[in-house]
Amino acid sequence: MTVIRHSDTRRTETPGGVMTTLASPTQGGSGLALWRVEVPADTAGPLHFIDAEQIWTVLAGRLDVTLDGTELTAAEGDTVILPPNVLRQVRTGDGFTAIVTAPAGARAGTPDGDGTIVPPWIA
Repeated sequence: MTVIRHSDTRRTETPGGVMTTLASPTQGGSGLALWRVEVPADTAGPLHFIDAEQIWTVLAGRLDVTLDGTELTAAEGDTVILPPNVLRQVRTGDGFTAIVTAPAGARAGTPDGDGTIVPPWIA
């Protein structure tokens, strides 16, 4: 059993928001990563894909997702399951906080990029 203290969480700031890693392989986990996403109002993340399923639960606010051309909205208490390898863009007018999980080591890429990376909050 591993206990990850609040003081041991890892915070990553990007232009799209702040990701706080709550559990991951580099923190003693093995198969899953869990992180909190905090995004300010009037923010849009990049158009990208993830090679694994992600599950997002909105804790506060509202997020909008364009998923392979389909528009989805999720508000406080809603959960969104995003399939792997589908282009998506997450944005918000109001700002939001969510908890997200995905398999450890999931890779992200952009349609015009030269490859994929493991985002630091999933490592």
